[in-house]
Amino acid sequence: MPSPFDPALSRRQFLGGTGMSLGGVALAHLMASSPLKGAEVASAARGPHFAPRAKRVIWLFMHGGPSHVDLLDPKPDLVRYAGKSLPESFGNFETRRKVAQNPLLGPVKPFRPRGQSGIEISDFLPHMAALADELCLIRSCHGDSVNHPQSVYQMNTGSILMGRPSLGSWVSYGLGSENEDMPAFVVMPDPGGGLKGGPPAWGNGYLPATYQGTTMRPGEQPILDLKPAGAMTSRRQRSTLDLVRQMNELHAGERERDTQLLARLEAYELAYRMQSAAPEAVDISRETEATRELYGLDHPVTREFGTRCLLARRMIERGVRFVQLYSGDTNGWDAHEDVLKNHTLHCERTDKPVAGLLRDLKQRGLLEDTLVIWGGEFGRMPMSEKGTGRDHNPYGYTTVVAGAGVKSGHVHGATDELGLRAERDKVHVHDLHATILHLLGVDHERLTYRHHGRDDRLTDVAGHVVKGILA
Repeated sequence: MPSPFDPALSRRQFLGGTGMSLGGVALAHLMASSPLKGAEVASAARGPHFAPRAKRVIWLFMHGGPSHVDLLDPKPDLVRYAGKSLPESFGNFETRRKVAQNPLLGPVKPFRPRGQSGIEISDFLPHMAALADELCLIRSCHGDSVNHPQSVYQMNTGSILMGRPSLGSWVSYGLGSENEDMPAFVVMPDPGGGLKGGPPAWGNGYLPATYQGTTMRPGEQPILDLKPAGAMTSRRQRSTLDLVRQMNELHAGERERDTQLLARLEAYELAYRMQSAAPEAVDISRETEATRELYGLDHPVTREFGTRCLLARRMIERGVRFVQLYSGDTNGWDAHEDVLKNHTLHCERTDKPVAGLLRDLKQRGLLEDTLVIWGGEFGRMPMSEKGTGRDHNPYGYTTVVAGAGVKSGHVHGATDELGLRAERDKVHVHDLHATILHLLGVDHERLTYRHHGRDDRLTDVAGHVVKGILA
């Protein structure tokens, strides 16, 4: 057996003998990511480049691809020409399945003007529709892949390829947390699991492991192992961590360009501090009955997603910079066979909690500096699949934003008359990312990380701030 100070001894082997139980949060920071070379670890926040309009982000990710033409983008011509083929004038385009020649499918529920703004929103979303005057609908989003994993990666990381840092990781890297006892970036996956693309969607990519998303589990214990194991006292645990730090610092001193060790040091300390801060943060027992009802915790259909929305509010109240919630398991909003059945299920689960979150943020004065995002990895095709379903559509879809720095009661851009392609004031995923960073006070061209001899950034060599949505 190697000596405790043998460089060949892995950190996992060493920790296996310490008796520490820092839990899933520590492991999420500690064990993920491959060794990183050629850059310094940014252990402290860099800060904004200019005065931010938003201090934090809550991203409600509707996994599977919600249908914009059935929810948020009314198309009278789609009603008029339902049952007919797509006109040849629309030209060629790629589909995930062979649906290009299938009959057009009209919206499966009616749209109605909402609020003083008159924005038309479907009856699928009555609670969000009641807040139309708080929302900004970007109806001209588009991406580059018809497949789920690639589109999930692109919406999260800017690239259709796996392995790049996620938006939350870039924000964590650039701005850090407002609370040193809590992580900067928290992710709440759907309890059904099965995200297409998996955890790399919220991974740190080539950024140091410190910046990946910290996963919170569904259920009564969102964060496991927050208490030290067995007879481990706080004093003993602190001594053990100090020894670990001394050993790692000695090891890192001989390997100045290996940033994984430095990232792990930060992970240990964060996990230790969270043992004091996190239990209170995830304890919703003291929330009022009115608040619980607002989020739908009093109903079995909305309770699960409502609980995660409530936890998201509690996270940002306690200094977490970026919170991402996923709705939709393996298939999620992927309505290939029956839009009505699929979207009825997912809208009933999420509509009231989303509206409750927006109302709660506003009444607490948090919406003024919190950006809320609602959307999926793409939309759905205007033509039918299997008669009542729709295929993937990355060429034109809707993303909803609300809160800090964006216009309220506003629609930006448009798809064509049938909802197939973004046509006016188009917003690519790179543009969306550039705008989110801009609202946080970050210039997307200046937030870079040296990787393989190149100053890489979230938006690669593209992206423009969408000034039309800025308040």
